[in-house]
Amino acid sequence: MTDSSIDGILRAQAPQVLTAVVRKYGDFDSSEDAVQEALLAASEQWPTQGVPDNPRAWLITVASRRRIATLRSESARRRREEAAFALAPLDTEPAAASDDTLTLFLLCCHPALTRPSQVALTLRAVGGLTTAEIARAFLVPEGTIAQRISRAKQRIKATGAAFGLPSDAERPARITAVLEVMYLIFNEGYTATSGAHLHRVELTAEAFRLTRQLHELLPGDGEVAGLLALMLLTDARRPARLRSDGALVPLAEQDRARWDRDAIAEGIALLTNALATAPIGPYQLQAAIAAVHDEAHRAEDTDWPQILALYDHLKVLAPGPMVTLNRIVALAMVHGPQAGLAELDRAGADPALAGHHRVDAVRAHLLELAGDRAGARRCYESAARRTLSLPEQRYLRSRAARLV
Repeated sequence: MTDSSIDGILRAQAPQVLTAVVRKYGDFDSSEDAVQEALLAASEQWPTQGVPDNPRAWLITVASRRRIATLRSESARRRREEAAFALAPLDTEPAAASDDTLTLFLLCCHPALTRPSQVALTLRAVGGLTTAEIARAFLVPEGTIAQRISRAKQRIKATGAAFGLPSDAERPARITAVLEVMYLIFNEGYTATSGAHLHRVELTAEAFRLTRQLHELLPGDGEVAGLLALMLLTDARRPARLRSDGALVPLAEQDRARWDRDAIAEGIALLTNALATAPIGPYQLQAAIAAVHDEAHRAEDTDWPQILALYDHLKVLAPGPMVTLNRIVALAMVHGPQAGLAELDRAGADPALAGHHRVDAVRAHLLELAGDRAGARRCYESAARRTLSLPEQRYLRSRAARLV
């Protein structure tokens, strides 16, 4: 069996192993550490010794031994606690696997945690990624991710959060937080905010895996289906986003024959079912916008009035700075660049947009459409200075150079 196959097994088993150990010992913090040690031991031993017949039981047994070793190093009270726990049988096949996985999602996205901490803890506890893997994915020091995970676990312990599903009243907000974390992971993989590469495929792959898992747990949730559809419809364009020399290709100039039509078909099917069976939410609207783009065989065939109408709905349902900017582009495509520029001037008062490179990039695009080449060039250059993404910097500077 290949290392990649073993990694797949470990990541699939990680949440079930963690829930079994947490249920036995009642301590998320130390139990999660023990599970990570078991996953590491498996990644070192299984490639040479082979995968055991029951991988989950093997991991639970090793994690339990690590947890007991930790208990032995603590106080006499904790040793007595260990003896009591050791008398209880360890469930290696959790009966409520789906509920347990959903509980982990919701626990990792506890409202007391910051968004970076929620992301790190979700990738670690539910995704089964190591601290080093998460650090590499987000291009930050391993120590930074370790601190985020440690603080997150301490915060969960301090809040007294039990391992169980939240109340019906609290659950919708927690699901919303989970979806935001999934979308953040996907976006960082699809368009990296910094570094030399535009895509981080390992992050988009993990976002897909976790969101598909969440969709299996909550098949009737329209927003979960909407988010998965949005990811599919967006990622379908990835093969056409870069030229052979690594240069970024804007949507209007992409070779649409290279788009992944299977992903588009799956995304549209998911979206169609969600719109017909569930209340409309922000992710469904964003997926609908992506679908309109994907269904146009040529850029000039894009139904911009429909996109603008969808953004008008999205602006009411889920306003935000990126929604504002994207709606301005749609407005300009329907009513002309001057209308878009006027709206952009008004939007510039939003503190959330102050200094953001995308404001300059949108202004440059609209000025170019309006025929102001000098103004567009200055804005492209300003946008290039403000972004930390090297591919975006190269693209924006190339646009500026075309206007000299």
